Amino acid sequence: MREVINMRKIKVSDYEIEDRFSGVSKALKLEMLKKMYEIRYFEEQAEQLIIRGKIHGTCHLYVGEEATAVGAIYALNKDDYITSTHRGHGHCIAKGADLKLMMAEFLGKKTGYCKGKGGSMHIADVEQGNLGANGVVGGGIGIATGAALTCKMKKNGKVVICFFGDGAVNQGIFHESVNMASIWRLPVIYLCENNQYGMSMPVKEAFNIERLSDRRIAYGIDGLTIDGNNIVEVFNVVSHFVERCRKGLGPVLIESLTYRWKGHSKSDAQVYRTREEVKAWMQKDPIERYKRVLLGEGIITPDDDRKLRAEVENEISEALKFAEESPFPEPSEVEEDVYA
Repeated sequence: MREVINMRKIKVSDYEIEDRFSGVSKALKLEMLKKMYEIRYFEEQAEQLIIRGKIHGTCHLYVGEEATAVGAIYALNKDDYITSTHRGHGHCIAKGADLKLMMAEFLGKKTGYCKGKGGSMHIADVEQGNLGANGVVGGGIGIATGAALTCKMKKNGKVVICFFGDGAVNQGIFHESVNMASIWRLPVIYLCENNQYGMSMPVKEAFNIERLSDRRIAYGIDGLTIDGNNIVEVFNVVSHFVERCRKGLGPVLIESLTYRWKGHSKSDAQVYRTREEVKAWMQKDPIERYKRVLLGEGIITPDDDRKLRAEVENEISEALKFAEESPFPEPSEVEEDVYA
């Protein structure tokens, strides 16, 4: 957890927590905005590459969900861990990934994080504590639970955030893992990014409960539902439970309400939702909401914001140039680095 000062108490759901965001430095608040822009612009560039036919295989974009990844990951220490999902670019960037290596992996190039063999759904950056994205729904939940068990056995004080979507909450691995984490009090935060649809399945048709965080009751753990498009709330809530996990009081289940602006994947015709619904959620743009906070606090000016966006756009352009100029893996290397 990055150092903060002058904390006051606030109420979120049934919990009284410290407003750690109010004590965050100006530099860190700006860094969080930049990370949100990096995610947004990376995904927009990825979409253009898909349209141009430069991406092989499928791809799941994170546009609209930036506040959840950045708010949650910035509540961690740099040496804490995360596990990600098939919609994992945002998590990877928020955890400190090199945009050039990400773009290279995205284009299947040898200079990518997984030497071009993982692609969009399998980027990992272990040095930054990102244990990897996963193409299997709920596939990271068991990995995160195992990592948390390792942290507890080694007594290293580290915490794991396990990202997964609403669809994964109905997978068996979710129940098995949360139960194990509960009885062994593992330092893991199960963070469900409820973006309202599991592929084309509306949440309201897949569950007979209003709040997915209520699943915590069966396992006797803490948890709540939060506004996933409000980065301040995400940061404060996750910071609170990260501290509890470090004290041996974990795990916790957090449901983050958010929305993906784009289709489930690049082949999604999106016939299951209306344009009006998408537009209504776009009005809740997490970046614009956070920018208003910073403008209100006098941390940035409109001119500062324009310069920051231009800086990020330049970084994305440089990353794309690096990726396009990088070589593809040699056919002779096809069996290297393959473990299963």
